[in-house]
Amino acid sequence: MEKKGLNRRQFLKLTGAVPLVAAAGSIGGGLVFPKGLWAATPKIKGPIRIGYQAVLSGTLAGYGEFHKMGAVMAIEEINAKGGIAGQKVEMEFRDSTLKPDDAIKNARYFVDSWGADFLCGIDSSGQALALAPVMSQLDRPLMVTHAATEKLTEEFVFRKGIKQIFRNCMPTYNDGNAAAFIAKDFPAVKWATVSPKYEYGFTCWKMFQETLTKLKPGVSFTAESWAPFGTTDFRSHINTILDAKPDGLYSTEWAGELISFLKQAKEAGLFDKVKYVMLPVGAAMDVLEGMGKDMPDNIWISARYYFQYPNNKENNGWVARFHKRWGHYPAYVSETAYSAIHAYKAAVEKAGSKDTKAVVAALEGMAMNSPAGHRVFRKEDHQAIYDVPWGKTKSDPKYPFKVMGNMRVIPAKEYFNRPPFEGPGTTPPFK
Repeated sequence: MEKKGLNRRQFLKLTGAVPLVAAAGSIGGGLVFPKGLWAATPKIKGPIRIGYQAVLSGTLAGYGEFHKMGAVMAIEEINAKGGIAGQKVEMEFRDSTLKPDDAIKNARYFVDSWGADFLCGIDSSGQALALAPVMSQLDRPLMVTHAATEKLTEEFVFRKGIKQIFRNCMPTYNDGNAAAFIAKDFPAVKWATVSPKYEYGFTCWKMFQETLTKLKPGVSFTAESWAPFGTTDFRSHINTILDAKPDGLYSTEWAGELISFLKQAKEAGLFDKVKYVMLPVGAAMDVLEGMGKDMPDNIWISARYYFQYPNNKENNGWVARFHKRWGHYPAYVSETAYSAIHAYKAAVEKAGSKDTKAVVAALEGMAMNSPAGHRVFRKEDHQAIYDVPWGKTKSDPKYPFKVMGNMRVIPAKEYFNRPPFEGPGTTPPFK
C-alpha cells in the first residue's frame, strides 16, 4: 500500500498564512443545539487559530501523524467552503512528547505566543491530568482527542468545574466497562491480564473486574502482569499468564507494544491455550496494519473508532476520501481529530462568536453527526457519548490486515459512568 504523508514544506504551507484548498466534501449530517440561545452569526474577526499537539517523536510518533492527517483534512475541507464563519482556519501542530511539562508548555505557547483561539489533541492521560488545571488560567477550549482517563471529565470538569475542557474520543468506559459486557457471555470464568504499568492499565483492569463481577458473579481474576512503558520483551509476562492457566486474557497494551506482545504470544502458543482474548485497542489501525495477516483469528478487539463502523454513507464516504488523500485507512485519532475541528466550526457558527464562554455554551449538549456516528457532548462533564463496535478478528481478501467480524455494539449509554460519578446508580450495570 502506498503511504502518503506531508513533507515539511507542505505542512508549513498548510499551517501558515497560505489558505488551505481541497475539493473534499463536508462532514455532512446534521447538528443539533439547545434552541433559542443564539442569534444569527455576526462577523467574527479572523483568522481562526487552532493549536494542536500530539506525539510526533519516539515510538508513538505514528499516532501524531495520524492525528495530523485527520486535522489537516478537516481544515482543508472547511477552508475550501469558506472557513469558519467566513474566516480562514489556521493550525499549528507541535510535538507533545509524553511529558506533562511539554504539554503545558505547548498549551501556553499556543495561547500566549501564537494567539490560538482553540486547542486540540493530547495522547497521554498523565498529560491530560496535568494540563487540566492550567486550562482555567489559559481560558481557551481544549478538545481532547485521545487521552482516555475518566478522571479528566469526572474530576476536573464535573467536580472542579473547569468548563474549558471537552473530550470527543471514547474514554476508559469502553476499555473497561464495555469489555465486561462482552466478556459476560463467554464461558470463561478465570481471567488474567498483561497491561501497561501506569494509570491507563490499572484503571481499565479495575473497571473490567468490577463490572464483570457484577454482571457474572463467580468469575475470578488469577494473574496480573504489568509491563512498564517501552517494554519490548514480553516473555516473562507471557509465562506468567501461561502458568496461571486462565480461561480469558484481557490486555490494554496498545501501539507498538501490543504488536510486540501479540507476535511473541503467538510464538509461545498462548492463543492455542487461552481461547478468550480481549484487546480494547486491538482494532487501532496501527495495530491492524502492523500485524497484517499475522494477527491471530477470533480475538475480540475494539477501538475508539473503527473504519468499518458505522456502515453508512457518511462514514464510508469519509473513509474513501481519507484513503484517497493519504493512502491509509483512518486511525481512531484521525477521526477524532477531524471531528474535533468540525465541532469547533459548528460551535463558533452557532454561538456567533469565538469567545470561550460562548463556544463552551454552544458545545455543552451539542449533538453532531460525524464519521464515527452520532455524538452528543454531555453537558455535565463535557464527555462525548457515541457508540463503537467490538468484534472478532478475521481475514478479508479486500484488506492486507485482519478486520472485525461478528460485530457487537453495546450502546454507550448502557456502560458510560453517569453523573454524579459516585454513589448508587452511577456505574453499570444500570437498572
